[in-house]
Amino acid sequence: MNLTWTLVIFAVVMILIWRFLGSYLAAVYEGRVRYLRFVEGPIYRLIGVDPEVEQSWQRYAGSVISYSAVAILVVYGMLRLQGSLPLNPQHLGAVGPALSWNTAISFLTNTNWQAYSGESTMSYLSQMGALAVQNFASASVGIAVAIALVRGFARRGSPTIGNFWVDLVRGVVYVLLPISLVAAVIFIGQGAIQTFAGPVTIHDALNHVTQVIPRGPFGSQEAIKQLGTNGGGTYNANGATPFENPTAFTNFLSIVLLLAIPFALTYTFGKMVGSFRQGVSVVAAMIILFGAWVAMGEIAEHGTNPAIAKAGLTFQPGGNVEGKEVRFGVSDSIFYNVASTQTSTGSVDAANDSLTPIGGFTVLTGMMLGEVSPGGTGSGLYTILLFAIITVFIGGLMVGRTPEFLGKKIQSKEVKLAALGVLIMPIVVLMLTGIAVSIHAGRVGPLNHGPHGFTEILYAFTSMANNNGSAFAGLNANTAFYNVAGGIAMLLGRFVVMIPCLAMAGVLAAKQAVPASVGTFKTDTPMFTGLLLGVILIVGALTFFPAVSLGPIVEQLLSRKFF
Repeated sequence: MNLTWTLVIFAVVMILIWRFLGSYLAAVYEGRVRYLRFVEGPIYRLIGVDPEVEQSWQRYAGSVISYSAVAILVVYGMLRLQGSLPLNPQHLGAVGPALSWNTAISFLTNTNWQAYSGESTMSYLSQMGALAVQNFASASVGIAVAIALVRGFARRGSPTIGNFWVDLVRGVVYVLLPISLVAAVIFIGQGAIQTFAGPVTIHDALNHVTQVIPRGPFGSQEAIKQLGTNGGGTYNANGATPFENPTAFTNFLSIVLLLAIPFALTYTFGKMVGSFRQGVSVVAAMIILFGAWVAMGEIAEHGTNPAIAKAGLTFQPGGNVEGKEVRFGVSDSIFYNVASTQTSTGSVDAANDSLTPIGGFTVLTGMMLGEVSPGGTGSGLYTILLFAIITVFIGGLMVGRTPEFLGKKIQSKEVKLAALGVLIMPIVVLMLTGIAVSIHAGRVGPLNHGPHGFTEILYAFTSMANNNGSAFAGLNANTAFYNVAGGIAMLLGRFVVMIPCLAMAGVLAAKQAVPASVGTFKTDTPMFTGLLLGVILIVGALTFFPAVSLGPIVEQLLSRKFF
């Protein structure tokens, strides 16, 4: 199937998902879907939660932090004790302290950054009981925070924004588990590995070669890896190996799954605030950014690879096929990788490190926009709503009156919270990148020298601070410096955005609606969408252009012998 038909089918599928999954999500979080209450009830009793009691934003945020702290300790403990725990047919030993710290934070924050090879580091129990559990939970936490912020816009004079524990449980029980179950059956049916039989040894008598092929119960984890925008694979090759991603159909399904919830939540937003057009204005901005970055990546990768051209192979009719999985080709590979980096998923079916300079620029800068096109499960919506509040503030200044958004006055407190949530990511990325290139422990990480090596470092911290998890692959990230610094980047990138969002939800929920007037800046129009796009692009360009200029841009110029 060529790219055109793939895009047409993809567009139709995504429209249906946006409409129906978005409506279903609204029903779940408004408590109108309760067909699994016999599962919900025992969970609430087990954790001691009254589902009828709601929380203020402070208690909601406290619950998020409390859950996260316990989850990090549990995952860290399981990894450190791995060698003494069951379901370990390869007899893998304990994971080191620094790597356990980094991995626990990585999966807790929905980043799934992997400074290790999954098939040779993690036992079955670690994969299923520690990492896959957090794939479900971290995705549900992200959705819960987004829904809490939406409630802030929707409610009037309310001291509460919902109950975190209820939102967490409902996200897993009603959304992530049912969809993942169906998708997992498809992955396994297509050929993804699913067994407890352990690794298999194959001896090639003709060539006198013996190979050990790791196996495990991994096909069932592939679904939530994509649906929850997690991205961490059980194999080091991730979506490029047929053990995880066996066919062109599963490749297409992976793209649909990782985009499904982030896009659908915009419909949920419009439905819950009572304005369908508001959801359309937000999703339109996401679609324009996503489409532009896919197009940029496709154009770049269908051109020639300058490194190969320098070797004398100037005729490259297939485009830059270096680092691509031949089963999928250039078009599907770049579509997959751009979709993955635009959604904080981070899974790959081709090597980002082998992309052309502009191809690398595409996947890198897509994250630098703040993961809003459409971003991760929940995180994409709440981050773009922070940008929307800044946009409304700017629009209010243009018309000379106090800005309003969905009937709520946007005052200094809201603008400060939005600015904090938007700017923390670039601050973390640039500071940690600056430290890494200034000290020996950071400079020894990249495989390459010059601008490409700088890009490997910049990409790593951009990925971790955006809770994405993809990598340029040339960086040796399993060192004490990158494990510790990366853990800090992931924590700050997750929670210093979440907490302002929850504070914003509390402030907005307590406000009364202000009637619209002639001077009200409308936020459900193409003009607002355009202004929102401008704010997102300007913030990304102003903060990151100098750093990007030292990486992929100068690499592109050098490859073309401009100087």
